[in-house]
Amino acid sequence: MKVDKKGHTTVLKETKGNIIAFIENVSNQYATFKRQNLILDVSHDKSITLNDIINFKDLSKKHNDAKKSFVIVANDIEFNDVPEYLTVVPSVLEAQDIIEMEEIERDLGF
Repeated sequence: MKVDKKGHTTVLKETKGNIIAFIENVSNQYATFKRQNLILDVSHDKSITLNDIINFKDLSKKHNDAKKSFVIVANDIEFNDVPEYLTVVPSVLEAQDIIEMEEIERDLGF
């Protein structure tokens, strides 16, 4: 797992091709990232499926309950089929844009 912190956002990039191990790794180190907005980049894994993405549900809920953004970057999935409780985008730039919008909404009290 590659970690890149920029300001109030941390990008965690999955590098081993094992999504379940990545989720476990992020879960085990969650205390380190809990005060940051998170971008989980699994875009290089071309075999990722919607079911793999759904495995992020518990982490996403925990992070969103703490009033922080949780965005997954993935390619080659049908974005219309992603459940509403997850935010999935095709690029890190779009993930950063989502986080900026969510930060503004939180500042305005939405």
